[in-house]
Amino acid sequence: MNEISPLLAFALTALVIEITPGPNMTYLAALSLSSGMRTGLAAVAGIALGLMTYGLIATFGLAAIIDELPLLYSVLRWGGVLYLLWLAWDSWTGADGTSGDPGEERSWAAFRRGVITNWLNPKAAVFYIAVLPEFIRTDGGAVARQTLVLSLIYVAIATAIHATIVLLAGSLQSVIVTANNRRTIRRGFALMLVASLSGSH
Repeated sequence: MNEISPLLAFALTALVIEITPGPNMTYLAALSLSSGMRTGLAAVAGIALGLMTYGLIATFGLAAIIDELPLLYSVLRWGGVLYLLWLAWDSWTGADGTSGDPGEERSWAAFRRGVITNWLNPKAAVFYIAVLPEFIRTDGGAVARQTLVLSLIYVAIATAIHATIVLLAGSLQSVIVTANNRRTIRRGFALMLVASLSGSH
């Protein structure tokens, strides 16, 4: 029986990691329910950019610096926690969205938050340091090229899963028509986000 392709094995590993519930899933589902698919997809694009930034860092061999400097990891970790807690507070206390910002402005804010959240996500750094190198083959050519290919596969899988969450949640937005319902969604998101943080740290 032939061994499983290394690329397929990596893709399956990335899939398992990405379908594990976490802050990204909670954020995207609640955002799409309260603000719609367009805003949710903007956040997905931001998350993808944030993840790919780490991929490029790993490609150039700089990700190992994080592994060698525990203080940098701690800064990333607690910076991410504080930022996500701020997002939770903003959702709890913010406006219901019925009066609000133009769709373009909301989408840009969601994109920006997606990028920042994943820049401050130490799990992304750990993935590129601890998981991805296991799939680098000594006979597979240049390490930088292999790292870049694996990074693209990972980001593609993560983006597909995130977009699916947005489409499923966004399709339910039409039933969330009142300000009170939107406020409930936002506050539910805040509580779930705090809960997901306590479970992942």
